[in-house]
Amino acid sequence: MKKSKFTYIAIAVVSFLTLTSVQAYLIYNTFKLRNDQYKLPEKKIVRERYEREMTNENLFPGAGKIVDRYIENDNIYLLENYYRSDSAQFELLKQRMLDSTWQALTARNNMDSLLAHILQQNDIHETFRYALVLNAIDVAFESNHYVPLYEAGRYYPLLNEAAQKSTGLRIGGSLEKPGRHNLVSSLTLSSTRPYSYRISFSLYMDTDDRNLAILKLMWPLLLLSVLSVLGVVIIFFATYMNWLRQRKLSDMKSDFINNITHELHTPLAAIAVAGKSLRNDRINERKENILSLTDVIERQSSRLRQLITQVLDITASGKIALHKAPQSIHQHLEEILLDFRLKYTEENILLELQKDARQAEAEIDPFWFATMVFNLLDNAVKYNTSKEKRITVSTRNNKKLLELRIEDNGIGIPAAVQRHVFDKFYRHTRDNGSQVKGLGLGLYYVKQCMEAHGWDLQIASPPGKGTLFLISIPLL
Repeated sequence: MKKSKFTYIAIAVVSFLTLTSVQAYLIYNTFKLRNDQYKLPEKKIVRERYEREMTNENLFPGAGKIVDRYIENDNIYLLENYYRSDSAQFELLKQRMLDSTWQALTARNNMDSLLAHILQQNDIHETFRYALVLNAIDVAFESNHYVPLYEAGRYYPLLNEAAQKSTGLRIGGSLEKPGRHNLVSSLTLSSTRPYSYRISFSLYMDTDDRNLAILKLMWPLLLLSVLSVLGVVIIFFATYMNWLRQRKLSDMKSDFINNITHELHTPLAAIAVAGKSLRNDRINERKENILSLTDVIERQSSRLRQLITQVLDITASGKIALHKAPQSIHQHLEEILLDFRLKYTEENILLELQKDARQAEAEIDPFWFATMVFNLLDNAVKYNTSKEKRITVSTRNNKKLLELRIEDNGIGIPAAVQRHVFDKFYRHTRDNGSQVKGLGLGLYYVKQCMEAHGWDLQIASPPGKGTLFLISIPLL
């Protein structure tokens, strides 16, 4: 059962993880698609108007004159000279030119007013942040032969460190994370004449609540995904609980068969022996012998009826229902040992009863008391390899208790096994145990009886010297 249960759960967990992975993948791709299309109409309007304004300009209206002033001036000839003769001076001069250009551009940046004007003209009332970024500047000392002055991604010590981003040199705007998903426009302006420049720049635009807004657009899909996963979990749980109930019913059926097989064996054997004895003419000659045997048959028939009821109770609830009454322990022991001798007439068994207790009245359930003693006696015979199997049943008083002792000269119970012998279906298969047939229910019933009565049980079993079961029963 444990293996099949583990396999069942493992398959369910793998299936659940596969389903959630597929759902997560679909949600991720949907989010990615929504992210790419987010505010696309607004971006298109801004791009068209911005690029129209950038005709014969760069970055923002008026920026072209600023770049011309700092790049296309007399310094370009000095820059060419250093480029051809002194690379260190070339690097120093180009960074100074870039720094002057950046400071002038950021000081005169008018993209805030331009963007606000575009949004207002087109009835776009949402609040957008932007980032205006310079991606690259190259100079041409010769026609169509460009030398890089600035490249995005490289670090320039003389430029403002805060303005240098992975996307380029920030000119204006407060958008924190410009990237492909919020790019509005990317332009490159160049000239074919010598001693000119080529400039690349980009405009990014986005809202502050972009991710939250996309998730709101996706809420039907998210809700459907959550409900579908939850539905699968509920169906699995319901199926699993139903499977457990079916397994419990199957186990109850198996327990019932095992219980009947185990418990009915003893009274049936006693009835069979008594019936066989009644056919013996020598026994029939004496009336007291017939009465004794009919008493055995009557007791065991009554026991059979009670067994069926008790086995059904245990199978259904796992507990036993006691019907206790004041009884003489000695009287019950005499009847149990008489019936037990009938079962093992062909065995070489020395069965002795020592009634040393002066007080032997206790409140017990006769049926379950007999079941307990029968099972202990059965084990004393089964797990015994001696030629003469000796079993001593004795009683004695200890304060307000009656101590019932059942001692044998069998193979004993190893210390490591003693804590398991009362478990249901447990059988010790070593030391001749493998030659003994049984279902591992005998001592389980003993434990059931002990717990139901509230009695105490102790085991003493030195290796190879037999076993002593000591049962403490409260007296009336």
